[in-house]
Amino acid sequence: MRAVVMDRIGGPLEVREVPDPVPPAGGVVVRVLATGLCRSDWHAWAGHDEITLPHVPGHELAGVVTAVGSGVSKWSPGDRVTVPFVEGCGRCEWCRSGNAQVCPDQRQPGFTHWGSFAEYVALHAADANLVAIPPAVSFEAAASLGCRFATAYRALTGRARVAAGEWVTVIGAGGVGLSTVMIARALGARVIAVDRHAGALDAAKSLGAGHVLASDGSADIPAAVHDITGGGSHVAIDAVGSEQACADSILSLRRRGRHVQVGLLPPVGGHPRIPMARVIGWELDLLGSHGMAAADYPGMLGLIDNGDLRPQDLIERVVGLAEAADLLPGLDTASPAGMTMISPGQPD
Repeated sequence: MRAVVMDRIGGPLEVREVPDPVPPAGGVVVRVLATGLCRSDWHAWAGHDEITLPHVPGHELAGVVTAVGSGVSKWSPGDRVTVPFVEGCGRCEWCRSGNAQVCPDQRQPGFTHWGSFAEYVALHAADANLVAIPPAVSFEAAASLGCRFATAYRALTGRARVAAGEWVTVIGAGGVGLSTVMIARALGARVIAVDRHAGALDAAKSLGAGHVLASDGSADIPAAVHDITGGGSHVAIDAVGSEQACADSILSLRRRGRHVQVGLLPPVGGHPRIPMARVIGWELDLLGSHGMAAADYPGMLGLIDNGDLRPQDLIERVVGLAEAADLLPGLDTASPAGMTMISPGQPD
């Protein structure tokens, strides 16, 4: 099969022929029909995750099952499926309780094993992790759910437990940030979107953000949020993953507010610095959100199926494998106003 291959950390990526995957015991092989280009993939390329070289990135995917390993009972060739980026083992107490996203024996395509920037991908513990795609949901929309959209959904519903009428500030209007804006509005929240790029802010407004703020250094973002909200946001999300974005999110909160960290934070001088004095003095909640388990997908898919949520509206463009290989190294400085999806079968 053709795949995007990484031979060294931080090095160029090459599209070349590699051996076809085989289904592991309990797992399947999926023909990849759509996969997302995500900033988390850049973290692996940059060396922020432990990976084994050579490596194939990619962790947001949708496609069709082509082969089934021993022990799989729920899936057959031809099934339309997607999968959370965390593949739980399906056996531990966390998986049994519906929290596979924190499974201690988890696997992650594109990180712990070869991922979906390829024509085919092997997936583990299929009966516990695969999710059927409803007929009305496209492969591109389903692929967008695996990391950014599902993470945003769970960050708001399962972690922050946003209520209608609350203020939600979203720091960063890329794929996960715009997903957060869309979902927060669907939940009845009042939304402020923050980004340094005008195009991203325009996209956030089109998805329902009532206020947008430019984080170009010309404004004090937390002060502006406090002015707009009359005391601070109930919930704030760092959808970027930087020391500044994290601090702006925390300092934007009202007393007893909830911060959710979604963006991955690379270490700065050992660890990122965060304003803990404010956390203590204002009794703020700091919450992590690490994807969403397959067990939680039905509620989200129901909202998509009936049109309340439209992840397909977040897709900015679709590229082939060769263009994806060129784009991945620059994701940390890119300014997309939405998601870039990859079609492995698309001509280069």
